[in-house]
Amino acid sequence: MPKRLIALLVFFVVISISGLIAKQGVLFSILTLFMVLAIIGKQKAGLIMLRVYTLLQLAIVSVLPLVLYDPENLAASGPSSFAIGSFKTQLPDWIVFAILILLAIVQVWLAFNRKVGSYFDREVNLNIMR
Repeated sequence: MPKRLIALLVFFVVISISGLIAKQGVLFSILTLFMVLAIIGKQKAGLIMLRVYTLLQLAIVSVLPLVLYDPENLAASGPSSFAIGSFKTQLPDWIVFAILILLAIVQVWLAFNRKVGSYFDREVNLNIMR
């Protein structure tokens, strides 16, 4: 298994488990874990799901600033505050959106990498439960 794919799968597992623990997007987190299992099993369906997942994620994250910026419902125009453990900071929204978009671009690059594509078995049908 390519190291890039391992890093991407670890990222997906961490995100999914944190979603399950926080009880936010539970169904989405479970489906992501099933996708990870299909990828580990070298299923062609896993490759297709990975590529569609990353492209949809890039599209959603790219449109997110437009969707969230509604001048009529804008509660605060100042920087957003974040608290991760004992680390607390305030960042402008454009930095947060830029980081999310860059992260999504890296995921798309990893999903469409030639080494990642050659890892999957092309002769396997699209049945992920095989």
